[in-house]
Amino acid sequence: MRRLIIFICSLAVSIAAGAAVSIPLLDRMPGHRVTFDYIYTAADGQEVASGEVIVQGNSYKLSAMGLEIVSDGTTRWTLDRKACEVLIENVDNVDPSTNPALLVMRYRDYSDRLKVHSSGEDSLDISIALSEETVARFRLSGIVFAEEGEPGDFVLDVEGLGNGYIVTDLR
Repeated sequence: MRRLIIFICSLAVSIAAGAAVSIPLLDRMPGHRVTFDYIYTAADGQEVASGEVIVQGNSYKLSAMGLEIVSDGTTRWTLDRKACEVLIENVDNVDPSTNPALLVMRYRDYSDRLKVHSSGEDSLDISIALSEETVARFRLSGIVFAEEGEPGDFVLDVEGLGNGYIVTDLR
């Protein structure tokens, strides 16, 4: 009887506190290199971006709308090959809108702002409140897990781009 009372009290506290969101698919990501396609839409349903992402820890490579974005978790390089431009800037590891790796690798940190619409074997549909006015929806598909690779894969070799690129370093 005592165990039942403790269980009921624990359950009531969990419900009152808003039990943390658990997403088994995302729980598998740490310790892996994960590749997936994504579609990012605003609250009004307008597609903001789509592309492919490779995530490993706080590092990522993202391709979207003609841009290639590479981050080692500390520095972010945004490469526009068509315009021959590279933007280099520091990355904070707090805001998932500036580092999408955080959303999938440390989603529990944002569980109070996260809503799961659906989760499957290799797909996920979630929304996150970026602010009181802004809600972003992410649809991830084709999720593939692999062994972690070299950390250097998440650093852009700016020197290797050759001459003709305009490099803006904001660090």
